[in-house]
Amino acid sequence: MTLRPAAILRLRSPIVVCVRNMTKGEPGSGAGSGGGTGGTIRDAGGSFGKREAAQEEQYFRKLQHEQLEKMRAGLQQEVEFHKDQIKAHEGAIKRHQKRLKNLE
Repeated sequence: MTLRPAAILRLRSPIVVCVRNMTKGEPGSGAGSGGGTGGTIRDAGGSFGKREAAQEEQYFRKLQHEQLEKMRAGLQQEVEFHKDQIKAHEGAIKRHQKRLKNLE
């Protein structure tokens, strides 16, 4: 079975998700039964078709890896942001508690 890109969904500005469909046949073995073709090289099949299918798979694995790295970096930034917010709120709580003691 060959995985082919069906659509690219944009969830948030930095995050892109690639959706892929399964088709019948061995990668690079020619046109599938899905109604669409993979281009002239893929239609012809043979070693060039298999090479093209392998390059396509490599491209999507690399794309997925890059997307995961961007997601990890974004989540790490969010964690740091929230830690900073916690520190700021703890400082505000201490200041308010001090003012309450002064009022008593």
